[in-house]
Amino acid sequence: MATDRAIDRSRRPLGSTWSDTLRSEAPTLSIAGFFVLMVTVFATQTDAFLSSTNLLNLLRQAAPLIIVAVAMTFVITTGGIDLSVGSTVALVNALAAILLREEIPWPAVVLLMLMTGAVIGLIQGWFIAYEGIPAFIVTLAGLSILRGIALLMTQGFSIPISRDLWFIQLGRGWVFGVPLPAIIAVVVVMAGWIALTKMRFGRYVTAIGANAEAARRAGIDIRRRIQMTYVLTGTAAAMAGLIIAARLGSGSSNAAVAFELEVIAAVVLGGTSLMGGRGTIVGTVLGALTMAVIGNGLILAHISPFFTQIVTGLIILAAIWLNTRIFNRLGQRR
Repeated sequence: MATDRAIDRSRRPLGSTWSDTLRSEAPTLSIAGFFVLMVTVFATQTDAFLSSTNLLNLLRQAAPLIIVAVAMTFVITTGGIDLSVGSTVALVNALAAILLREEIPWPAVVLLMLMTGAVIGLIQGWFIAYEGIPAFIVTLAGLSILRGIALLMTQGFSIPISRDLWFIQLGRGWVFGVPLPAIIAVVVVMAGWIALTKMRFGRYVTAIGANAEAARRAGIDIRRRIQMTYVLTGTAAAMAGLIIAARLGSGSSNAAVAFELEVIAAVVLGGTSLMGGRGTIVGTVLGALTMAVIGNGLILAHISPFFTQIVTGLIILAAIWLNTRIFNRLGQRR
């Protein structure tokens, strides 16, 4: 009898582990299913959707969103949020065009812009992590300040970038038949996945989001880790700003309006918990691609581009609702 009980106990974890794994991956599986559904719907609506030209163009356009969404995954996993990424994109977009117009070498411009994004994240992260000001307030202020600086520098005008500069290849270049922005996005995704799932930094970020006080008592420098997540979003937004400027061939203070909403929607759609403690890079990529597919598909279906804003808003609301319900149920079952 005792032996039978021991065998039963040894068998239970196998079943429960599979069940727990399935439940924990439910958000990612759901967005994967929704992504396939959207692709199927738009593929049946227009023949152009599955053409190689359109798919490669979709990857090029989605690259900035994917890059910033990967970084935003770390921020949201800690339980924070960064509303300033769109304004950071606009500031870098405009400032890069101004510097290139002044004939500063493009490699120096790229390096300076990435450093600018990192410094923006460092400053905002300091207020959040060390001064205890809510991330929503700090980054909302950043959203206004950074966009205002960009408007002040450009006076609202678009600044052209010479097509003779190699810089343009950041947004329009090809490598072995694949858009260069897509390759950059893949590199960022791989780095983000390794950092979140295989490195100590990712484990610390998840622990902070799950229980910051417990993480602090375990010896984790939670303030430094939180600050670093905002450095990541600032740097990623700067990279996105450079790619967008290169793709469009101009810098504008009006770039990336409402971009932060698309980024947050992509991360939440992918299954990262808004309450913190759980993040998934794979889900984030699927969420970003889903957002890109919806935007691209609606345009090919000759639906007003303004309608995409309505769809984006509805998706954000639905994602938050489903996200909250799924994680509440998982918490109750555990």
